Amino acid sequence: MPGTLPARCPVCSAPSPADFGTFEGRGYWRCDSCGARGLAPGHFPDAAAERAEYDRHDNRVDDPGYRRFLDRLASPLKARLAPRARGLDYGCGPGPALAAMLREAGHEVAVFDPVYAPDPAPLSGRYDFVTCTEVAEHFHRPADEFDRLGALLRPGGWLAVMTCFQTDDAAFGGWHYRKDPTHVVFYREGTLRHIAAARGWSCEIPCKDVALLRVPGP
Repeated sequence: MPGTLPARCPVCSAPSPADFGTFEGRGYWRCDSCGARGLAPGHFPDAAAERAEYDRHDNRVDDPGYRRFLDRLASPLKARLAPRARGLDYGCGPGPALAAMLREAGHEVAVFDPVYAPDPAPLSGRYDFVTCTEVAEHFHRPADEFDRLGALLRPGGWLAVMTCFQTDDAAFGGWHYRKDPTHVVFYREGTLRHIAAARGWSCEIPCKDVALLRVPGP
């Protein structure tokens, strides 16, 4: 198949992910341990191609439709936060609408994005919550990224993830989410539960495509 399969699953480190097929000339793997599917690393986009694709997005802070979309994560997260919690919007993009929504709810929110808000200072903080919306599918090294996000949380803190769950292998080739060239790893509901369990975290799925992971607290 085009591309070389990773020796271990980039999500859970299980050995020898299986060949999942070739679509539009790009090879994919699957992990039967955590349920993730992903793009062979040789087909990852470079930084310039990623930036060009991201710049096509029109996610404005004041866009009501975008806010409704983000509220699928924001509402269940807010219901679990103490007043005036401190958080980080990781991968906020050019229009950090989620950060604005959470600030409007009385929380303090820092932002980080490797492209649009690259100041690393927020990554030295500790937070009551970290949000990661439409970001995890871009991770080239997912296990490392989830470890990094967990390390940013205070005891009892929440990692709120939104990504389109992969459910139907037969439809994978035509799936719109796969066709985005910057999406390189795809998670099932069970994948997020596996990520949490491997780290001793809890995991709730309040609605489709949203996972709330919590690190142990006092």
